[in-house]
This record gives sequence, structure tokens and C-alpha cells, in this order.
Amino acid sequence: MGLVASGAACWSGCRRTNQPQQQADGTGDRRQAPIAATVTVGMIADLVRTIGGPHVHVHQIMGAGTDPHLYKASRDDAAAILRADIVFYNGLLLEGKMSELLEQIGRKKRTVAVAERLPAEVLLSAPDAQGHMDPHVWMDVSLWNRVAEVIAEELADFDPVHADDYRAAAQPLRRELERLHQYGQAMMQCVPAAQRVLITSHDAFRYFGRAYQVEVEAVQGISTESEAGLNRINALVDLIVQRKIQAVFVESSVPRQSIEAILKGAASRGHAVVIGGTLYSDAMGPDGTYEGTYVGMMDHNISTIARHLGCDRVPADGFRGWRGEEAA
Repeated sequence: MGLVASGAACWSGCRRTNQPQQQADGTGDRRQAPIAATVTVGMIADLVRTIGGPHVHVHQIMGAGTDPHLYKASRDDAAAILRADIVFYNGLLLEGKMSELLEQIGRKKRTVAVAERLPAEVLLSAPDAQGHMDPHVWMDVSLWNRVAEVIAEELADFDPVHADDYRAAAQPLRRELERLHQYGQAMMQCVPAAQRVLITSHDAFRYFGRAYQVEVEAVQGISTESEAGLNRINALVDLIVQRKIQAVFVESSVPRQSIEAILKGAASRGHAVVIGGTLYSDAMGPDGTYEGTYVGMMDHNISTIARHLGCDRVPADGFRGWRGEEAA
């Protein structure tokens, strides 16, 4: 029996109310238990934890290094979704193999596809997307800042008793994201225009490119299910040699063979190019690390890209060491 079918069978036994549950404390008064929120990817889970605070218990399905395009939900994942009071996911088919399950659950309980709450005019499409929009909206920090507001308002509506707490928690987070976006703009503008070319394993950085004025090229399309063709690899080798690009980048959740093939191709043409670093694209860094937060993930990406593309003013501590003077 498939996961969707087994999830439906589990519904009557696993179901929980869509409203925050109440429990009694030692005085006999009623208080609200934490909301059970199930979240697909770390970039969303980090925001929900920050905004939800003590009022929300977050269960994150996909961890560090996990590719959401290819992830197949387990029975435990389906059960966690069914048990949740509210479910947050990206949408725009990021969670490709889980999309059917998430859509079916959305008919029965509160689910929030956060990227799909953004205005249509800010979304990007891609030639290989068959009419679908690019789901990697978190790569533009200013868009993810809007998602933080979506999450705060969804929690406030779902749990009005703590609405003020959710909105208050979102404010310092949104200010930090605004500064992080400014940091990204400053660091990319520091890179000489001719060197502002980002080559990665798959096409997850198009929002990054638009937000920070970087030309973006990738071996694979917006989904890692697409194949890395020899013609595409050869075309990127031509680009690297012609433009004298010095660095390309691998991703933590995508195999690096295609990028290594590009390095070999460039070497055979007499041009040395290095791997500038590992970027976090579809998943954050390990739990408990700075890179295991959304701010840390994007700070790492911005700082790593800027350093290896030629900016000589990236602070040693990245965003944490930036005071804004570098934007001048």
C-alpha cells in the first residue's frame, strides 16, 4: 500500500484537531500546549522555530544534505504529517515526490505552502520547468523575509491567543534578514562585474542571481532529476575558458561528479579552474552549527561566492563581522 493510501487509512487513528490543544496545569487552570508543526525542509523549519518560540514544537522531515527534489516520504514521515496540527512546506513542487501526499493532507488540515503565498510576479520560471515556477525562493533573502511574515501571520491566525508573541518574534528576525540581504548586495557588488559569474551543479541560484546581480549558470536544471548532459558540460567548459572564470562551486546536497567533469574539461583546454567551495542549496548545514540556520546558510553562500569570485573585502567572520561600511 502506497504512502498516500496508508496515510488515508491512518487518518482516523492519527488525526489531531486543527486548533491548539489545551491541557491542565497543576492549579487546575487551562493552558495551551505547544502546537505540533511538521515542516519539510530546514530553511522553513528554522523560521518556524524562531517565530513560534515556546508555543510551537517543530518536527523537521528533511535534514542536512537531503535533496528535497528526490526525497521519498517514509511511513514515519506520513504519520508525522498526519499527527501535526499545522504543516509548513515550500510548495512549487520543491518536495516533488511528496507533493501528492501534501496536497491530499491539505484537504483535511491546515497546510501552508509558503513559497506559493508570494506574489506571482516575483516568481521565476525556467526553460526546463514545463510551465512550473522555480521553487528556490529562499536564495533571495528579501523574498524569504516575506516568507517570515507569512509564517508569523499563519501562526497568529491559527493560534490567536499567542498572535502578539508570533508577530513580536518575527520583527527582529525580519530586521536581521533585511541586513543580510544588504550584506549580499554589498558583497556581490564588490566582485568585479566581469567576474560575477556563478557556476553550480544545479539551477538553484536563479533567485540569488537576480537579487544580487550575478550571472548564474548550472549543469542541471532546477530539479536534480534532470540529467547533466555532455553538451551542457562542454558548453560550460567553453564559457569558463572564454571568460577566464577562476572558480566553480559544488553543492552539499548534490553529487559533485558533473562539476569535476567541468574541471577536467577546462584543464584539457589549458585553463585552471578550482572548486571555490561547497554551497548550501536545497538543504542547510548540519544541525547545531551556524550553517544549520537560514542566516548562517546564506551568510556562508554569500561570503564563499564573493571571496572566490574576487571580492577582497569579505569580512573574516562574514555577515557576523559586517557593520555595513563595506557597502560604501
